[in-house]
Amino acid sequence: MNLSKRILLTLFVSACLLPIATQANEALKIGLIGTYSGPYADYGRQFDAGVALYLKESGGKFAGRAVEIIRKDTGGANPDASKRYAQELVVRDKVEILTGLDFSPNAYAVASVANQAKVPVVVMNASSSGITTASPYVARLSFTVQQVSDPMARWMLKQGIRESYVVVADYAPGVDSLTAFKKAFEQGGGKVVGELRTPMSNPDFSAYVQRIKDAKPQSVFFFFPSGVMPPAFLKVWKERGMDALGIKLFATGEATDDSYLEATGDVALGLITSHHYSYHHASAKNKKFIKDFETQFGSRMRPSYFAVAAYDAMAAIDLALKKTGGDTAGDKVMEALKGMRLESPRGPIEIDPLTRDIVQTVYIRRTESVGGKLVNVEFDQFDRVKDPAKEAP
Repeated sequence: MNLSKRILLTLFVSACLLPIATQANEALKIGLIGTYSGPYADYGRQFDAGVALYLKESGGKFAGRAVEIIRKDTGGANPDASKRYAQELVVRDKVEILTGLDFSPNAYAVASVANQAKVPVVVMNASSSGITTASPYVARLSFTVQQVSDPMARWMLKQGIRESYVVVADYAPGVDSLTAFKKAFEQGGGKVVGELRTPMSNPDFSAYVQRIKDAKPQSVFFFFPSGVMPPAFLKVWKERGMDALGIKLFATGEATDDSYLEATGDVALGLITSHHYSYHHASAKNKKFIKDFETQFGSRMRPSYFAVAAYDAMAAIDLALKKTGGDTAGDKVMEALKGMRLESPRGPIEIDPLTRDIVQTVYIRRTESVGGKLVNVEFDQFDRVKDPAKEAP
C-alpha cells in the first residue's frame, strides 16, 4: 500500500470513529417523563430520589459518560402530553433513552414514539400488563398489577376464603387487577360475588361501600392507584363499621404505599396487602438504601416502591450500557436487558428474556405499628412471580 492510500485509509477510519469519540465525550441524555405537579406529585419526587441515589453510587456516569436527566411533567395521567414530550425529548433534546412513566396511559402513548424512533424505554412504574407488548423497545423494572393481584387471590384461598367482592379503579390497571384476581380466585375454587369499577376523579365511596354492605360478602379485594383514593376508601370502610360485620378486607400494596402510609393513618392498621416492596423489608440492601435515602433527603419523605424502581431502572441502564460498550441503539439495549439479574432493595429481580417484563418476589404484608411507625410487615411470599398475563396457558 503506497503512502497516499495509507493517508486516505487513515482519514476514512478517523472519520468513522469521530462520531463515536464525540459521543463518548458528550453527556448521556436520559428523558424522564413523570408527574411533578398535582395530587400525584409525590410520584415524581420519588423517581428523582431513586435516580439521584443510583447516580451518586455510579459517580454520575454510565459507560464513561456523564448522565444528564431531562425531566418532563405530565401532571398525572396525560397520554397526549406524554407522547408530545417524548417526541420533543428525542427530536429536540436528543435524548438516547426514555424512562419514568408513572401512569399506564402515558406509557402506552410513549411506546408509539419508541416504535418510530427505535429509542429504548425503561418503565419505572406504569403497571398495565400490555405495555411491554406495545413496543419491542420497552422494558419494565417496576411490576404489573396482575403480578401482585394474582398472588393475593391464591393466598386468600389458602386461608379458606371462598367468596370475594372486587372493587377497582376504572382504568387499565384496575381492569388488569380485576382480571388477574378473578381468574386465579375462581380457578382455585373461589367465587367473585360482585364487581365495582369506580371513577378515578373524586369518587364518593359511600354508595359503593353501602352496596358491598348490602351484599354481605365473606371478603372484599380492592385496587386503587397510590395516593388519594385508598385512604378515602378505607375511611368510609371504617365509618360504615364493615370490620364489625366480619367482612375481611384485602388489597394490593398501592393501598398502603409507604410514602402515603403515615398520612393514611390508623384506618390502614391490620390491612393485608400483596406487593413487591416494603420500606420495612429486612434485607441488607434495603437497609443501606433507606440509610442512604435518609442521609440525602431526610426522614420526612419515606422511600416508596417508586423510588426503588427508579433506582433499579438506573442500575439496569448502567449495566446494559456496560454490556453494549456504551451503544444506546434500541435493539442493542433491549438485548442487553433481556435476562438481566439484579439485587434490588426489594429483593432479587430479573428481566424475562421473552417478555422484557420483570420477574420478582411478591410479598404478603400486614400494616402494623412498629416503633411508633406504620409499616408493611411481610409475613409470606411468592417467589419469582412473572406477569400472569404473559404466562403460557
